[in-house]
Amino acid sequence: MTERCGLFLRYPHCCPRSSRRLFVVLGSAHLPPVEVRLDSPSVARVYDYCLGGTTNWALDRTFADRILDEYPLVRRVAAIERLYLNRVVRFLLDQGVRQFLDVGSGVPGKGSAPFVVDDWVDEQDHAVDTRVVCVDNDPLAVAYGKVALDRRDQRGERTIVQADLRAPDALWRTVRDTGLIDPDEPVALLLIAVLHIQQKDAEGNEVAAPSVTRLRGLLPAGSYLAVSHASDASRSPATMAALEGLRQVYAGTGSDITWRSRHEIESMLDGCRMEAPGWTTAAAWRPEHTGLGAPLTPVGSPAGSVIWSGVGRKP
Repeated sequence: MTERCGLFLRYPHCCPRSSRRLFVVLGSAHLPPVEVRLDSPSVARVYDYCLGGTTNWALDRTFADRILDEYPLVRRVAAIERLYLNRVVRFLLDQGVRQFLDVGSGVPGKGSAPFVVDDWVDEQDHAVDTRVVCVDNDPLAVAYGKVALDRRDQRGERTIVQADLRAPDALWRTVRDTGLIDPDEPVALLLIAVLHIQQKDAEGNEVAAPSVTRLRGLLPAGSYLAVSHASDASRSPATMAALEGLRQVYAGTGSDITWRSRHEIESMLDGCRMEAPGWTTAAAWRPEHTGLGAPLTPVGSPAGSVIWSGVGRKP
């Protein structure tokens, strides 16, 4: 067993190589270990593949192709969430926000928060100081992410760290330790396409909502929170059947997923002042803030009603 900075890695050498797993404990007795199954698809890498990225393995592509064959709306949903991220980041930059915290970022690639910020900065006629910290609990996503960001970041203003949303205090400490985030200035907390992954503690309790509430409480006044989440509120029987099918497909992969009602999603930003247009589908959120590099999505696609989203400002 290797211990480094509170991170424990356990390699079960008695297992065959094909089924070897990596367990990561992020310094909390209240959390189950993060299980990185090297013989199973990763949510982060499957998402990357659906978005046309290259940071994925053959087993991820095989798994994703099987899903896409049966549920083609998945690729459109991924594109819609990436489009929403693009609009949110650009809108908040226009509001003067200069610090971004992307939790559950996966592997930062084209269209991710650091890339969108870079594109916006390049469009300005003067230098703008911006900082982005990505967070993921998957050590492989973090390792890939460091390489991707190091290739682009010449000023040390972009980084990715390993932390877990289920341990918000530890996550915030890890973020502050980067030295990039000023805790006295507003931060944009991005929770995009992450809360549909079940966030369970060591007792199996779902802790997404209290974890978001606690992390929101740690942010300075004037910070923003952006949420996107697949909702099961669709009136389309075909869409409902697809969501249930996807839930069953992911069961047993180590990344169980859940669909919340719109009310449950909205409650995560209780106490925040919602930015116009308030809660709406991700596809309809502020189209005027779409950047040139944003993905195109079909108008009127059934996938457009799946993702419920909103941006709130902490008083």
